[in-house]
Amino acid sequence: MSVIEKTIEINVPVRAVYNQWTQFEEFPRFMEGVKQVKQIDDKHLHWKADIGGKEKEWNAVITEQIPDKRIAWTSREGAWNGGVVTFHRLSDAKSRIMLQMEYDPQGFVENAGDVIGIVSRRVQGDLERFKTYI
Repeated sequence: MSVIEKTIEINVPVRAVYNQWTQFEEFPRFMEGVKQVKQIDDKHLHWKADIGGKEKEWNAVITEQIPDKRIAWTSREGAWNGGVVTFHRLSDAKSRIMLQMEYDPQGFVENAGDVIGIVSRRVQGDLERFKTYI
């Protein structure tokens, strides 16, 4: 099991940051490799992504959601991952996003990418692209 922890500060109020983050179907606009996220209902998402040159799909469930504070999830089938994103008010116009994620790399390519930090850099890039996007 691998763990990634990343943080970014954004010059946007926490309510706006949280509201944009919860537009899950917009994730492909700033998350590298994510091809599609389909929101099934308030708690269930279906993901399609390119991971290590292979297309992967999985279903995820939101296990905890506190508006303007946190969202936790875990996958239910397909590529295993889970984690939590927390949103922190730094001022009326500034927020911090903290992301903690666990995942289980499969096969040689994914494990090699994990060892050399590709996934960690991808997640940091996703947060930076989100900052630009919002």
